[in-house]
Amino acid sequence: MWNKISLRIRIFVIVAALACITVGGGLVTTWYTYRIETLFSDIIDRDVAAFEAAEALENALVNQKGFVSYYFLDGNPDWLKQLGEYRQVFRQRLGEVRSTIGDEEERAAVDRIEAEYRRYIDLKDQVIEYYRLGERDEGREIHNNVRVHFFRILELCEQFKVLHKESVADARERSRLQARRLRIGAASAIFLVVVLAGALAFVLINNILTPIRRLAMEADREGVPPRSDNEVKALSHSVKGLIEDVDRTRESLLQAEKMALVGKLAAGTAHSIRNPLTSLKMRLFSLSRSLELTPVQKEDFEVISEEIRHIDTIVRNFLEFSRPPKLKMHKVSPSDVVDTAIQLLKHRLLSYNVDVVLVRPRRLPAVRLDPEQVKETVVNLVVNACEAMAGGGNITIQEETGFSEPLGRVALIRLTDDGPGIPETLRDKIFQPFFTTREEGTGLGLSIAKRILEQHGGRLDLISTESGGATFVITLPVTE
Repeated sequence: MWNKISLRIRIFVIVAALACITVGGGLVTTWYTYRIETLFSDIIDRDVAAFEAAEALENALVNQKGFVSYYFLDGNPDWLKQLGEYRQVFRQRLGEVRSTIGDEEERAAVDRIEAEYRRYIDLKDQVIEYYRLGERDEGREIHNNVRVHFFRILELCEQFKVLHKESVADARERSRLQARRLRIGAASAIFLVVVLAGALAFVLINNILTPIRRLAMEADREGVPPRSDNEVKALSHSVKGLIEDVDRTRESLLQAEKMALVGKLAAGTAHSIRNPLTSLKMRLFSLSRSLELTPVQKEDFEVISEEIRHIDTIVRNFLEFSRPPKLKMHKVSPSDVVDTAIQLLKHRLLSYNVDVVLVRPRRLPAVRLDPEQVKETVVNLVVNACEAMAGGGNITIQEETGFSEPLGRVALIRLTDDGPGIPETLRDKIFQPFFTTREEGTGLGLSIAKRILEQHGGRLDLISTESGGATFVITLPVTE
């Protein structure tokens, strides 16, 4: 059921529950403070005031004791006057006590005190009257009975105070119970908050942060965990990388579309062009055997033959680019391929005034390759170096073995020329199809050479410096 609810609603429910518990806890705490304040106000304003009034009532009663005895001893009427004043004080205190009454039990207690006090006063007035008339024996007898009522009033006052003591104790017990309930409620709220916070953390980590981190890893071009602990930042970084990759992929797709169109164009025109060229080559070959030409005519004849071969090479390059040939793999030493290419180019090297220096500590081990295709790659690189060195120069071909990741053991062929080198701005473009710096070039030679070596599981790399010269490295894997 929980998993069927959307992530947004789950987070909203948990956050709403946390907010409700927090607000509810705050409201309960606020209510409890007002409740405690009201409780203590009741205790102070009513029970304590009533207790103090009862104490004052007792004092007012005690102060009335002895005046009649003093009057009996010396007959001074001032004692009776003071007695009247304290009686008035007692009535005032009794009114204060009655104003604090909170229930019927307290009212009944005050009524008993008042009734007992009236009897006490009536008896005491009788004693005073007997003392005035000189009937001391009768007065003394009633006086003894007055003391019983006096202590009875004191006892009733104590009982009234006990009622308020019990009321204070009851308020204290109610306060303790409310505090206990509040503690239990607070503990329960804390527990719920912890549980909900854990649930929220689980939802955030399991349903948001972990998928974001996994998505960041999947979106990362290197496929490594994000270095940052901020998943959103890592995902943003990966998405930016993906956008860059999309831009590059778009460029590659546009280039691929262009290559596809060129391939179709090359495939469509190559057959129409190559058939007449084949016929021309055969006729020229036949004429070269039957005609006796002057030196000037022979030179013109060779120029025409060379240009026809050049056109045939261009057409063949287009055909090879549009329809990569199937490799015919054999176990051959790359050194044999290099020797064949140098022998094939011997006359062209003389025409370019270029010397080839072969550095071969030992012959390269045999590898599986298509000799014709690899020979074409070497020839293409040598011819490009010759054309780059106007006026002649040297080409150094160095053979060696080595180790390269991830190919393992490899055979290396380095071709280094004395030309001007390749500018930094052009190094990333020279392997692109149709990119050339020569007016008569097709821009397909290096791209075809690179593709041939990649079909062999190897690669073609460029090493060039601004000081001059360029080195192309052919790398072929050596399979045991």
